[in-house]
Amino acid sequence: MKFFTSPTSPYVRKVLVILRETDQLKDVEMVAAGGTPIDPGTIPRELNPLGKIPALALDNGQPLYDSRVICRFFDDRAKSGLYGKGNETWQLQTLEATGDGILDAAILMVYEARVRPEDKQYAEWTEAQWRKIDTALDALENHWIDILSWDLLNIGQIAIGCALGYLDLRHADRSWRESRTKLAEWEAGFAKRDSMVATVPPAA
Repeated sequence: MKFFTSPTSPYVRKVLVILRETDQLKDVEMVAAGGTPIDPGTIPRELNPLGKIPALALDNGQPLYDSRVICRFFDDRAKSGLYGKGNETWQLQTLEATGDGILDAAILMVYEARVRPEDKQYAEWTEAQWRKIDTALDALENHWIDILSWDLLNIGQIAIGCALGYLDLRHADRSWRESRTKLAEWEAGFAKRDSMVATVPPAA
């Protein structure tokens, strides 16, 4: 299988964490790719017509794309139970969606500053994206800590851990830890997992 990656993509990082946690890293060939919404660059559009990574080419050539699809594929392949059973699976997928939603807003903020010309940047729009993140972080602090603290590794933990790591990478000046002591404490512990340490993105 070929896995198209970028070292700073938090969506790619989710998949890499799962590959390491489920001992499937050896089964995948890593292929570097990158681009932006304006210029898809080396992103394989023949695999993902949306021009996004991660993208996965199975051995038979079948494409899989979107990190949630690829994460679910590798979870099923390893029978690792990262999505739980019964009602748990809906809770964990909702938590994963929260992590991905944080990332969606955080990346849009980056694109606004890096891709859009300065005279066309819209500060109120950028702040509206941060409000989404801020609200989601409060929800994690006040309503999701118990599930994040489960002993058994799950997709919710991985998604949130990668999302918070991306906030540290790209939006450290926003100080997301302020007033969120429980979430900050959880993140500090989860970030020490070998799979998280091995996938810390470069500061680029």
